[in-house]
Amino acid sequence: MSQENQNTTKPEAPKSGGWIKHAVEYGPIVLFFISYKIWGLMPATAVLVAASVAAVIVGFIRARRLPWAPIVTTVIVVLFGGLTLIFNDGTFLKMKPTVVYTLFAVTLWGGLLFKKPLMERLMGASIKLDHIGWRKLEARFALYCAGMAVLNEIVWRTQTEDFWVDFKFGSIFLTFLFMATQLPMMKRHMLPDPAESETKGAAGE
Repeated sequence: MSQENQNTTKPEAPKSGGWIKHAVEYGPIVLFFISYKIWGLMPATAVLVAASVAAVIVGFIRARRLPWAPIVTTVIVVLFGGLTLIFNDGTFLKMKPTVVYTLFAVTLWGGLLFKKPLMERLMGASIKLDHIGWRKLEARFALYCAGMAVLNEIVWRTQTEDFWVDFKFGSIFLTFLFMATQLPMMKRHMLPDPAESETKGAAGE
């Protein structure tokens, strides 16, 4: 068998590190939720701050790089979580998601305004969409973030603390649900895989 055929049939090494991304993003929220149910808001806030910092450090050690989003989120968690603990006032922590969602929405809309979709630069290596697809996804995700910012304000200002904590934990599933609703659009704008096209071309020769 020729070297060329060996290279063609050699399977790709499985990509690792996907679980790290999800652990960095959602692990601290899960730990916060569990801690709140056991000890209450202030201890849970301390757990959230520590877990957020630890998740970023572990993610960096394992992947040797981190996107800007978890870093910015962690800085805001440390800031608002620290204020919550210093002043013994949960208002700061409850406002934190509003600040994060608003910051992401403004940043994404800024990328669209300057015709440099941010999500394409962050996720383009793993998801292959055409330019229109990236603009649609970024615009919709910006609207989602803006909607979640407004919803968080409504919830923490009008509902009990227990309800807000449940909402904060449930926001994980809301995000996954939102992304699931975008799959049909993403599929329509998906670019063909170059490796797959070459394989089909070679098979047809």
